[in-house]
Amino acid sequence: MTYVLIRILTFPFAYLPFRVIHFLGRCLGTLAYYTLTKYRKRALSNLSLAKMPNIKKTAKASFHNLAITCLEYAKFAHLKNPEKVLCCENPEQAKALIDQGIGILFFCGHQANWELLFLEGTRRMPGVAIGRPIKDKRLYDWVVSIREKFGGTIVPPKKALKEGLRALKQGKFFGILGDQGMPESAYAFEFFGRRAWTTPAPAILSYKTKCPLIVATIKREKGKYFIRYSDPIWPHVEAPLEEEIQRMMKAALLILEEKVRETPGQWLWQHNRWKQETPLNVYYRYRWDSLLLILKKEHLFLLPTFREIYPKAFITVYAPQGVTLPFEDIETHTYEKESDLFITDYRFKMVFNFSDTPQLKRHFLKQSAFEVLDLPALKKAAREHLTPNDTLPLILKKALTRPNTLWSKHAP
Repeated sequence: MTYVLIRILTFPFAYLPFRVIHFLGRCLGTLAYYTLTKYRKRALSNLSLAKMPNIKKTAKASFHNLAITCLEYAKFAHLKNPEKVLCCENPEQAKALIDQGIGILFFCGHQANWELLFLEGTRRMPGVAIGRPIKDKRLYDWVVSIREKFGGTIVPPKKALKEGLRALKQGKFFGILGDQGMPESAYAFEFFGRRAWTTPAPAILSYKTKCPLIVATIKREKGKYFIRYSDPIWPHVEAPLEEEIQRMMKAALLILEEKVRETPGQWLWQHNRWKQETPLNVYYRYRWDSLLLILKKEHLFLLPTFREIYPKAFITVYAPQGVTLPFEDIETHTYEKESDLFITDYRFKMVFNFSDTPQLKRHFLKQSAFEVLDLPALKKAAREHLTPNDTLPLILKKALTRPNTLWSKHAP
């Protein structure tokens, strides 16, 4: 049913001019910005974490970009001459490598219509990329048929490593969207000055196959798309693998960051790029990357517990003036009176309000916070497992984390 509905709704877009599609995309994107609260908050928070200016304007532009990308699927499914709207500014070096039988790792991000990176690439060179299947098989098959329109091959994540290695050894390119948050990864980079866990797979594959890494970026300008390839980043196979992962990934991510800064409204800020915590301990509902703790003096002893629960999260603390907060990995501020706490800061996706000012809940929910929790709310969340002798640190653990992780369900 979903497939049929989407095909019916998108069918007219196959025959509309791009300027009309882009106008409608901006209208739809504006509507999405105001109605999809979850994604608006996430985008505004991420833009604040990245210290970007004009966060509301950029977030709205990002919604415009995402809507345009979605509406263009039907158009590119039927478009016979993509060169009219799609241009690779410097394909020569990459094409020469492929012609010599040398495979290429293309490192890409969710910029503009990122689907066009693979479409344009496979018009010139044989290539493989990763596609994550969705539940509606017919809809996914349609999307894959668009991606493979010019002879490329889409492989599922489970086969990505095997098929990627095979493609590189055959002298093809292998495309990886590498700007997604991966807190389970062992590699992190200061993306936009903020720690971002990232897959090291592009550097590892490059090192193992001796194939170069090239960053492919794209931007939309005056209704057309322009793709640009970086200079090849060659692996130094005589150096240790760990050193090369650091060097190559840093080089690739710096290039991507520079290009995102040039057109920030064309990047997918709605994605959890700075995701920090793995699913191991914390319940999904409370698993956020940027936290604000508003504490009174008598609650400061809870800071080690919060850090135990959230070992990687970006934590900011507001505490009364005159107290010492000796935590190097926690951003600290003091307040003189509780009215000072009504700050404007869109970084925080979750707030723990232990003050005596309940009005702060509404204040932060109007910004980027998904949850504002006080002590009664935490006790309510933990009520199924509470016992009369539970301490406040244990209440926090029972409210926020799974049984038998940081606390034992069967402990006396």
